[in-house]
Parts: sequence; structure tokens; C-alpha cells
Amino acid sequence: MLKFLHIENIAVIEQTDIEFKEGFNVLTGETGAGKSILIDAINAVLGERTSKDLIRTGCDTAVVSAVFGDLDDETLKVLSDNNISPDEDGNIIINRKLSLSGKGLIKVNNIPVTATLLREIAKNLINIHGQHDNQALLNPEKHLGFIDAVANNGKLLEEYYSEFRLLNSIRKELLSLQMDEDEKSRKIDLLKYQINELETANIKIGELEDLKQKLNIANNFEKTYKALSAADYLLSGNDDNDGVLTQISNCIKYLSSLGNDFENSYSKLNEALNLLQDARAEISVFLGNSEFSELDPNEINQRLDFLSRLMVKYGSSEEEMLDFLENAKLELENISLSDKKIMELSSSLEESKLRLIEKAKKLTDSRLNAANKFSKDVCNTLEYLNMPNVKFLTDIKQGKYQKNGCDTAEFLISANDGESLKPLIKIASGGELSRVMLSIKSVLLDKDNIGTMIFDEIDTGISGFAAGKVATQLKNVAKARQVICVTHLAQIAALADEHLLIEKTTDDGHTFTNVTPLGYKDRISEIARIMSGTELTENLYNSAKELIDRSNIL
Repeated sequence: MLKFLHIENIAVIEQTDIEFKEGFNVLTGETGAGKSILIDAINAVLGERTSKDLIRTGCDTAVVSAVFGDLDDETLKVLSDNNISPDEDGNIIINRKLSLSGKGLIKVNNIPVTATLLREIAKNLINIHGQHDNQALLNPEKHLGFIDAVANNGKLLEEYYSEFRLLNSIRKELLSLQMDEDEKSRKIDLLKYQINELETANIKIGELEDLKQKLNIANNFEKTYKALSAADYLLSGNDDNDGVLTQISNCIKYLSSLGNDFENSYSKLNEALNLLQDARAEISVFLGNSEFSELDPNEINQRLDFLSRLMVKYGSSEEEMLDFLENAKLELENISLSDKKIMELSSSLEESKLRLIEKAKKLTDSRLNAANKFSKDVCNTLEYLNMPNVKFLTDIKQGKYQKNGCDTAEFLISANDGESLKPLIKIASGGELSRVMLSIKSVLLDKDNIGTMIFDEIDTGISGFAAGKVATQLKNVAKARQVICVTHLAQIAALADEHLLIEKTTDDGHTFTNVTPLGYKDRISEIARIMSGTELTENLYNSAKELIDRSNIL
């Protein structure tokens, strides 16, 4: 239930606080006073998309806050799942800040949340009925949803949709395996060729880098060999000449005979000898490796060219080419086994079809039973709402199997004697549509846990005796939950448990809207204004008083 609404800088509303009560709350006011702005503000605090145009001219930000109480179990679970707790009185406070910069902020009990989460939290808080609902009523694609709500088909729909998805996944896999024999033969030949080419290539990870290094050695082998041989000679010497290593060794021997006086020189020469010996060992490895001398640049280049051609077809590295090989083997194996797999999938598909047909039939039976009772209840309510000769029928037909079953539903109506049943869109006037929607909402009362229902322009096209009936029906709905109604009809306003007046004023070139709760005498004056729109007279005042006093008896 909506307990309190605070609005700042929303269109013509500079600032206002509205306290709503249990039961039947009615808002009235002159056309253009800001009643639709109030609905826009409530939509904003429920997480709906908003326009920057909603922010009051000359302001950078706007704020809407709402206090909700008497929360249902589903809302409490959503809050708990997101670590949000109601306050000690069981209320939540939703605060939404709008900004021209687009950087808005939403908080629930002072915890920041996203607009998506806010919509999830708010989905059972308020149901707003406006002109768009009447348009939905004219769209047959929406009618099946009403019947499923009446039938409590949530579980049946889940079971059906689960099977529907399974069937489509089996069908998709089956289609991917099914191909004509010529195509299959071509695919097999191609895969065998690719596998043979890659296996024959004997690709090894790291080979490309190794080949590049060997090519560099092979191309410079003669020059490298001569340079390293000369260096080895200078370091090692021969039978006739001592090399650098021998000469440094002799120096070390001489210095060692001098004791500690030349210990520093001795250490440096000893360190140099060790480094030179390491260098000579590396040179000897190269000179002694016959593999280097046997490297053929032409052979290496041929192998590199071959691998490069393979990389164009199968991947940019050894790893990618080897992955291609494994995938090709797997695909060939799958094609080889495809006949068996196709038989298995075909069998599974037929089994799934049978299960889907069975689940769809359960849905259809449930819908037919619900539609029969629903149509009677709506018809009875419409008769009460001053449509005495109405006939209302839910026409359910079977067609293609889709994600919500194989049924279509369409509401048919005959508003007058002698007229045949026709789709709503062909015959229903604005007043009739409003009453049909009110009837449907009334029938669905016990099918949801929504704490507050808001009716905006439910009185479109209604007057006289029918208006009184609509007012009484709204009052009856308000016995089960909070109802907030924006109206232009005195009959509806007279039945209010709480009557709020929306007024627009102008001061110093600026427009302001205020919302004020009315007491008994002010209600009489406002309802008299609604009744005639002319200057208040004693007769009008007495008529309005009588209307309120008579309404209080209900």
C-alpha cells in the first residue's frame, strides 16, 4: 500500500507531500491542474523510464519519494535476496532523483539500487490502469495472458516452455547433422585431405622459431666458423705458441710466489682466467658440433615455406594448426557417426513432440475451463455496470505450437440486444472499454498480491447511471486493497474515503501545483464544481451534499 508520496520539481509541481489512506482515495481538479503529472511521478518512483522534460523548468534535478507498507511475501523475498530490510514498521522508502545530466540515483531504504531492481521490487506494489491498458485490451495478443492469470497457469506454462525449448534444441541439432549424400561425401573427402596434409607435415610446437635460428646460423656459418677458430687459437694456442689462457696461467703462478703483496692483482687475473675459460668452452661447443656444419639453408627455407603455406590455410601458429587437426578429426568422426546420431535424435524429437502435445493439451483444457468462468464473471460485472444486455465471450482457438502453447484467445462482446459477438476493437466505445477493463480487474482481484491499484481516466465516456455503478464497483474493489482514482465524475468522488484536490496556481510568472486533502465542507464545494463547472449555487451545494451523504450509506 502507498502511504506517502513526496514530489520536488516535477513539471508544475514545485514541492508537495501527499498522504494516502487505506480504501478508496480519489483525486480531482481542473483539467491541466497536474493530475497526469502525479501519475508520471508515481511511475518514476516505480522505476519506469522517464524523460528529462519531467524536470521542472529552471531546475537541474527532481526528486520523488514514496513510502510503501503492508508488503506482500513476494516483495519481501525480492528485498531479502538483495539485502534490503523494511524498517521497524514494515515500510520501505523508495527515493528517486532525476537529473538533467542523466546521472540519476535510486535508493530503497537508503541503499542504492538499479532501475531494473527497482522495477522488480515494485511490480507487486502498484498496478496503474490508464489509457494504455484500454489499448492493450484491444490487442488480442494480450488476451491469453488474462486467461492464464485467471487459471493460475504459471506452473503449466513453465513445464510447457521447458519442453518447447528442449524440442527446438533437438530439432536444431538434428538439422545441423542432416545433409544430402553428395554434400556429406564432399565434406568427408575435404576433411580426410586436410587431416592427411597436417599429419604428414608432422608439425611440432616451437619448430618455426628453431628453424629461423638454424637458418641464421647456416647463412653465416663459414664466416662464423673462421672467426671462432681464430679466437680459439688465440685463447688455446698450439704446440709452438702458448695461447692467452696459458700465458695468464703463467702470470698467476708468478704472482702467487710473491705472497700477499700482490693478492689483489692475483685475484683479478684468476677471475679473468675463469671467464676466458668459459668463453673458450662455448666456442669449442660450436666448433665441435657437426650439426651446424651440416645445416643446409635451402632445406631450411623449403621447410619454412611449406609451414607458411599451411598456416595460410589452417592457422597462424603451430598451436592453431594442431587445433585445426584435432577439430577436423572430431568433425570427421561425428559425420561418420551421424547416421546413428540422427536416428537417436529423431527418436528423441518424436518423444518430445508427444510430451509437448500433452502439456499443451493441459494448458488448453485449463484455459477453456478458466475462460468459461471468466467470461461469465466479466459479463455479470458488466451487467452491474449498466450494460444490461451485454454478452461477453472469450474465444479460444488452437493453432501453431509457440512458446506459450498452441492457443490464441480473443475477447468478443455484444453490447446490445440483437448484435452478434464481435472483437472489442470493432464495436467498443471508450465508456464500454473502461467498464470492460474495470470488470476484468475486478475478476482478477484475487489473482495477484498487488497492494495498490491506480485508475487514471477509468471514467472515460461514462456518465449518468453508469457512472454511479462504476463508482460503486471501484468502492467494492477498494474493500480488498487500496484504490487511488483520478476522476472527473462527481459520483466517483462522492464515494471517496479520502478526497484529494489538485490545484494549479500562478505566482510571479511561475506555475505551481498543490495537492490538498479535503474535509467534509470542502468536498461538497469540489463535488458541486465537478457537477456543473459553473458558479456555486445553493442548489448545487445541496445536491453535492446529498450525493456525499447518500454515498456514506454504502
